[in-house]
Amino acid sequence: MPHPPRPRLGERVLNAVSRDPLTVPDRTRNDAVIAAAIGVLSLALALLVDDGRRPDALGWALLAGSVVPLVWRRSHPGLVLAAVLLCVGPYHALDNTHAAPVPASLVALYTVAVTGRPLYTFFVGCLVIGVSLSVMFNVGTHEGLEALRTSGWILAVLVLGVDVRTYRHYIASVVGRAERAERTREEEAARRVAEERLRIARDLHDLLAHSITLIGVQTSVASHVLSVDPDRLDRAAIAKALDDIAETCRTARGELRTTLEVLRTDGPDCDGPLPDLAALPDLVRTAGAELTLRTGESAMPPAVEAAAYRIVQESLTNAVRHGGAGVRIAVTVVREEDALRVHVTDDGAAEPPVPGSGFGILGMRERARSVGGTLSAGPRGEAAGFEVAAILPLQPTEATA
Repeated sequence: MPHPPRPRLGERVLNAVSRDPLTVPDRTRNDAVIAAAIGVLSLALALLVDDGRRPDALGWALLAGSVVPLVWRRSHPGLVLAAVLLCVGPYHALDNTHAAPVPASLVALYTVAVTGRPLYTFFVGCLVIGVSLSVMFNVGTHEGLEALRTSGWILAVLVLGVDVRTYRHYIASVVGRAERAERTREEEAARRVAEERLRIARDLHDLLAHSITLIGVQTSVASHVLSVDPDRLDRAAIAKALDDIAETCRTARGELRTTLEVLRTDGPDCDGPLPDLAALPDLVRTAGAELTLRTGESAMPPAVEAAAYRIVQESLTNAVRHGGAGVRIAVTVVREEDALRVHVTDDGAAEPPVPGSGFGILGMRERARSVGGTLSAGPRGEAAGFEVAAILPLQPTEATA
């Protein structure tokens, strides 16, 4: 597989600034590299800048002592700053090259500002400026005034650290909100699917109630034939009643199995009779759509009719919502030899679309699966608009032992 493109330099710098310094991988190794670079810079400043005497052995030791603690600056920023100040104070008091320890001091200050609270950073800044001015004025008035003039760099580094810390918290809050929004969207999708499954279960309850009622009526017919005149037994009537009972049981069992396959989790209320294709003309007429309905004369499983009705209902809702008031919709429901085909298309009117959640399509797929069918939904090929196509089997399969 091809490797992902390497981020550009600006992106890598922005990512480094946005990361929390306490969670960066290999931070000790990175800080050791930074400390080594600052040590080289401090050595160069001590040898090349003439703003004090060249350090002696004690001066070099104090200068090294101000650089080495930077290796642990992110793990213990406060202690590192204290160690740096304990070395830098005597170093300046001995009137060694004053520019040499400045990089290490600024890095330690920046680390405290970027990892600590602003109030804590303010007190640390006041302490550092006060100590540095006291030391430099003890060295000499000129050095003290120079330290006062350059103390603005200390304030600038502290302000930069606080600003970067604020920026990192802002990025973290944005990422957190995005993650919470994604979790909320997934929870909403699961809730919508659960609601649709519950509505399927309620429709199934109506269907089974109808089947059980039929079985009761047919059993009463057989009982009546047996009890009215036992000597003249009408075997044909009893056989027909028993055959009807068996057929009703097979149909209910098959529809129950296909529906329970999608009811695996624990909604809008759905009172009233089970919807069927007889109600489609009124539904389509209300939406202003064109209807082609060919279902034949023989009866179809009630669960299939209910699924087809719900799919058309949701498709019309989506078409009107996204296509606008002037959208043209065509609904085709055709019965074939072994399946019922549902096809809903719209022409994608020119009005701006209304943003949707996509949960309606999930519900339609669940509805098709409840009778063992399939559903596809998406933009039309070359033409403008959207289409929904479903295939609903007319013979649900029974569970095998």
